[in-house]
Amino acid sequence: SPLHSPCSTTIHLNAQWQQNGLTVAGVNGQGNGINQLSDPYGLYVDDDQTLYVADQSNHRIVEWKSGATSGQVVAGGNGEGSGAHQLSNPYDVIVDKERDSLIISDYSNARVVRWPRRNGTSGETIISNIDCRGLTMDENGSLYVIDVGKAEVRRYRRGESQGTVVAGGNGSGNRLDQLCSPHYVFVDRDHSMYVSDQGNARVMKWVEGAKQGIVVAGGQGEGNGLTQL
Repeated sequence: SPLHSPCSTTIHLNAQWQQNGLTVAGVNGQGNGINQLSDPYGLYVDDDQTLYVADQSNHRIVEWKSGATSGQVVAGGNGEGSGAHQLSNPYDVIVDKERDSLIISDYSNARVVRWPRRNGTSGETIISNIDCRGLTMDENGSLYVIDVGKAEVRRYRRGESQGTVVAGGNGSGNRLDQLCSPHYVFVDRDHSMYVSDQGNARVMKWVEGAKQGIVVAGGQGEGNGLTQL
C-alpha cells in the first residue's frame, strides 16, 4: 500500500516490525458488506489511526475507526458509474485536513474527485482526463498526482488548475528521466518524491526541481533477488 503525508513519528534506523500483524480492516472474506472489502488498494491512516481504504471493486471509500469491527462508507458505494455520487475503481485516497475532505483517484472515470469527509453525498471533479492511480499531499497542501498514461507526476499547488510536471513527463521508458507505469508517490519533508515505477521494477527518488531521478530500490531487472523488485 502507498504511504501518505510525512508523519511526525521518528522511526529508528534499526527498528524492526513485529512478525505477526493484526487485521485492522476487513476480516470476513471478500465481499461488499460493511465488514468486508474487495480488492482494496490505497490506504490512508489519519492521526487518530482511522483508516480510509480505497475499496476498489466495491467502488467506494470505507472509513474504519481504530478497533472497529466494521467500516462506514464515506464516498461512493452507489454502484459503479460516472455520476457525481459514484466512483469507478478508485485506487487511492488521502485526507485534505485543511478542507476536511477526501481526495480520491477515481481511476476508471479518469478523474480526481474531492468528497466531503463528513456526510458527503457526492464528489466534485477537481482534475479531469487523467489516468491517475496514486496521489499524495505535502504539508503546504500541494497535491501530487500520478498520471500512468503520461508516465509522470504532476504537482498542483492550492488554487492551480493546470499543475506542473515534477517527475517523468518524457514519455514511457527506463531512462533516469522517464517512468513506466508509475503507480504511487510519497513526498518527504524536503519535497523529494519517491515513485513506485512499476513497469521498470524500481523505486525512483526525484529531488525537488530535478530533471531526472535516482534509483533507490530495484532497477536490476524484474526478479526475486534481494537487489530486485
